[in-house]
Amino acid sequence: MRGITRIAVAAIAVGALTAGCGGGDKPIGSGASSGNPSSSTSSGGSTGQYKKGGTVTIANVGGQTWPCQFNPFNPSVNGVAGGFVYEPLTFVNVLKAGATTPMLATDFAWSPKKDSIVFTIRDGVKWSDGQPFSADDVVYTFNLMKAQPALDIYALWTGAGLTSVTAAGNKVTLKFKGAAEPYFFNFANQVDIVPKHIWSTGEAASKPATWADPKPVGTGPYTVESCTPNNISYAANANYWQPGKPYIQKVQYPAYLDNNPANLDLASGKAQWGGQYIPNIDKFYKSKAPENNYWFPPTANVALVPNNDPSRPATSKLAVRQALAYAIDREQVSKIGESGYQPAANQTGVVTPTFDKYFDKDALTTAGYDKPNVEKAKQLLQSAGYSSSNPLKLSVITVTGYTDWDASLAVIKQNLAAVGIELSVQDLQQQSYNQKLYTGDYDLAYSSLSGGPTPYYELRQLLYSKNTAPIGKQANSNYSRYSNPEVDKLFDQYASADPDTQVKLIKQISSFMIKDVPLIPTTESVDWYQYNTKDIEGWPTQDNPYAQPAPYNIPDAGQVLTNLYSKSAQK
Repeated sequence: MRGITRIAVAAIAVGALTAGCGGGDKPIGSGASSGNPSSSTSSGGSTGQYKKGGTVTIANVGGQTWPCQFNPFNPSVNGVAGGFVYEPLTFVNVLKAGATTPMLATDFAWSPKKDSIVFTIRDGVKWSDGQPFSADDVVYTFNLMKAQPALDIYALWTGAGLTSVTAAGNKVTLKFKGAAEPYFFNFANQVDIVPKHIWSTGEAASKPATWADPKPVGTGPYTVESCTPNNISYAANANYWQPGKPYIQKVQYPAYLDNNPANLDLASGKAQWGGQYIPNIDKFYKSKAPENNYWFPPTANVALVPNNDPSRPATSKLAVRQALAYAIDREQVSKIGESGYQPAANQTGVVTPTFDKYFDKDALTTAGYDKPNVEKAKQLLQSAGYSSSNPLKLSVITVTGYTDWDASLAVIKQNLAAVGIELSVQDLQQQSYNQKLYTGDYDLAYSSLSGGPTPYYELRQLLYSKNTAPIGKQANSNYSRYSNPEVDKLFDQYASADPDTQVKLIKQISSFMIKDVPLIPTTESVDWYQYNTKDIEGWPTQDNPYAQPAPYNIPDAGQVLTNLYSKSAQK
């Protein structure tokens, strides 16, 4: 898992969602259906009711033992709480163009200006302790984030312009200063609703940001049965609101400190759900059992990030950045560095095929970035004043232990050497890497951020000038220090644009990726996902991508868990 690169999974993704989709989903912007997302109507993998039973074991390397904390407002631990125990108002499917499935809200409606939204809160839902869930819990959750800014991890009150959250009966209204549709992904999909009767008393009320929440009470499909540093055991929530679900009665989540034991457990079938890089996966994992499967859907980019700040005389030059982009053989990086599991990226920054309709292939080809061009790279370097007698020397920072990135950078180093660039690689501990990346203390950085339901989310993080900061100050995502008023205007138009116009805006924004080369995508970041079908079925697949499949994705993990069932339990 690439924790470092998902700084803003939190901060990530957001969403003005455009396209429609199949299944029980509806595109954001229209009201959602009011039915339960049950097995017969949801976008999930199950198609009927199943008998309860069975256990799923997750093998996903967290690089730490479990702290047994489940505070959903703490990004360092909410990955084992969101989706499992806590739920959002609506589920937004990144893999289906932002399609929505109703969860704790059965419906929603935007105002004409998209500056307010009314959610209809689901009746009949109970918290796992048996207390009734209501609209008051929703209002309490959002206002708690306002009162305690440390909990506002999606900057809804401080950045998205949220001004009030109020309830009238089973309706909850969120009002914003301006058009707010791009933030739907955050406030509807990523905010876990917490129970007022628990969080308004005791340590939860006095120290909500640091409270461990060791025995979380949620509306989700599971409760925490027990927790030790070595394992979290979840039990099916007897009060769960989706009829008949969850089918799987136990979920075991062992702690793994590195890949090897987790990979062995996956290959042997001891664990059924994985989320990590496995070298030579066909031989090591797939060949061990016919029921072992994997699928790695691309959702974002891994990129070489040049420091665009004028204080960096080389990488701030357009000709140098263009030379880097022409020199790198992305297919080679994908094949050698990522064993082909991560596809080659492209210079537009639009991930394909996930976001094909936003991809301007003709623009990419016309610019000549559809394949490496060593001679053009050499010409550009010469025009920038570099030669064999005055070679360009650059360094790139990366995170120690990311062996696939090390292999990718080895390829890139060879590519750049072929055009006369000397690249040195700095493997850094995560904390040191973060410090240099955030403050702009680097020539080049190898980096990745999370995406969202459309390319807007990743591109806005990377290119919007309000996401950057002067050298020495911490940028929150635009680490390259790229700033272009024309690009900012395009991002600013996105929120109030209709879906077709949003597609055009993304193509215009991606044209600046080609024109200005603010960063250089190399491979497409994927959801690492392994699954075993010997006893467990209902998994998301390429043919039925009802949720992001990696177990570290939240709230998607909850969608997966409520659709899994045990074949042996059906006998």
